[in-house]
Amino acid sequence: MKKTLILFACLTAFFAAQAQWTDNDQTNTFIANTSADAGEIYLSTDEVSGDTYVQWTQFASNGWSPSLQRLNFEGKPQWGPDGIHPSYHNLASWSQGIAMVATTDNAVVTCFSTEAGQSVAIKINADGTYAWGEEGITLFDGHGGSRTELLAGDDGGVWALATDITNSYLCYLEADGTANPTITISDSGGKQCTFGLMVPTENGVFLVYEKENWAYTYFYHKEIWVAGFHKDGSPIAPETKLMDSQTIGGSYAHYVVPDGLGGGYAYLWHPAIGDAFNTYVFHFDANGLNTFDNPNGIAVHAEDYANFYLDASATVDPVSHDLIIAYQQTDAQFQAECKIYVNRITTSGEKLWDDGKLVLDNGTTPCFELKVDAFEDGSGFSIVFQKGNEQTGYHTTLEAIGMDIQGKEIWTTQMHSLSSVMTGCENSTGFHAGQNIVAWVDGANGGVYGQNLHPDGTMGIAVTPPSCPGPENFQGEYYYEMEGQVFGVQLTWDEPSNPVEYYRLYRTDLSTGEETVVEFSGEESRFFDNTGIGHFEYQLRALYADMDCGYSEPATTPDGEDHLIIEVTETAENDSDPIVTPMRIYTMNGQLLKDSNPSQLSNGIYIMQGLTQDGRLVTRKIVISSPAVLHP
Repeated sequence: MKKTLILFACLTAFFAAQAQWTDNDQTNTFIANTSADAGEIYLSTDEVSGDTYVQWTQFASNGWSPSLQRLNFEGKPQWGPDGIHPSYHNLASWSQGIAMVATTDNAVVTCFSTEAGQSVAIKINADGTYAWGEEGITLFDGHGGSRTELLAGDDGGVWALATDITNSYLCYLEADGTANPTITISDSGGKQCTFGLMVPTENGVFLVYEKENWAYTYFYHKEIWVAGFHKDGSPIAPETKLMDSQTIGGSYAHYVVPDGLGGGYAYLWHPAIGDAFNTYVFHFDANGLNTFDNPNGIAVHAEDYANFYLDASATVDPVSHDLIIAYQQTDAQFQAECKIYVNRITTSGEKLWDDGKLVLDNGTTPCFELKVDAFEDGSGFSIVFQKGNEQTGYHTTLEAIGMDIQGKEIWTTQMHSLSSVMTGCENSTGFHAGQNIVAWVDGANGGVYGQNLHPDGTMGIAVTPPSCPGPENFQGEYYYEMEGQVFGVQLTWDEPSNPVEYYRLYRTDLSTGEETVVEFSGEESRFFDNTGIGHFEYQLRALYADMDCGYSEPATTPDGEDHLIIEVTETAENDSDPIVTPMRIYTMNGQLLKDSNPSQLSNGIYIMQGLTQDGRLVTRKIVISSPAVLHP
């Protein structure tokens, strides 16, 4: 018997050492050994190193406590067959909101509540050593003790958050473990300040938390608030209310995602409004201010007493900064049906897809653990979920659906095809360097398994996509038409040799930071941007019709730059200088004419580019009426 056990251990260790991302939906990638009842799986990818850290909770000699595994970019476990289990502290007999996050100095921080009711943070380096010692750091001057959360900073440190249910406590831990002052979030009216989540902002963090007081039985009066803080504890902005008071179950808590603009979205499903379960979305800007007029938020679906709309997961499109939110519809009477919808909501509260787009109708077979993640280039997103088996419901496969940014399905992938009892992960990594990662515990053998997914729906070791060079000779200039008082920018570029399906133009207002994205036909080689007065930066990308590489690299200028900066002013001092050297002439429809000599044109209106006496490149509207007349 002893020989058998030793042999099994050796085989398992060998398996762990050899494992890497596979494209086999029956075997998947082994991450670590654990117990069949393990759970609370969290993942976090270090965007600098490409390492992904996986944490799960299992019962051990020190109580329900976390274990961690490090995967390199190829999916190979680096910390042996069982990962690392910090065991210095004793934990309560049930877990207390354990959190984990990768740091920017190629390490990971885990945070949890001890049996003594204190919040502790432990940092583990990539080589498996303890950066702050195995005992870690006790946080918040001994306060906290429940519902821990972590958010990575940009310097190897982390924001840490916990609550004792009455108050919430926040502080920033430097990379070396130095703790900044503890920030206490409390309510002078006696409400509980709890269930906090964080999003990063330029100079600190926004905390999105709930204020609540007891209503009856298991129900509370809940509000959602936002408060911003610097590392030293000073406020960024006064606290702002996102959601008016709703009487909802105490266990229903909100979620948040950063909007990429310094603010964030919050969402929460509850039955309070109209006594019908729905998911409600809120948004705050980089100043912490609510941008929606409705204090109850935006419902993802119309009020419907026959069905519930809940179990949502959300991401943010990195280009438009719209919220992409997936959610389930289930019947109110038996809660036995499963339909998955997705909707798109802007920072101003506009619901772009009405009552959502139907992604999947699974009939009376349940679905679990929705995860939605945006592709890095903004071209679409994936939805990953567990699909129940028709016979048992709780035996599931792992499925993925890819959609473009307009909500059109572009692929489906079965990530795990052997129907089994799976304990799914609390989050996914999101797409980093071309792959998104999920993990689960297999209830049959107690192993932790994972799988990566690429934006094209494939799995396995990442294949470098073919390079897509951007258009060349990208140029732009300030354009002013005195007669119509039109201020804008005329942009031109050379037509690429590969057929272009679409162009995507990115404009950043340098005075406000506002980003605008415009898509237009690939048949164009010029674009007039009617901007008004301002200072703007431009990038242009092409989507080639016959190249499977997504949007191209940015277009390059004659000087080799990947962007243009153009200032549009109120003055028209350059408009009086005549064009002495015509270079290009376009029709009003944008067609480039072969002949740049105005004398060869028939009567009509054209756009001319050319040089003035002092060598400046300008654009003018010309009217050919024998002879030609140039209009500034």
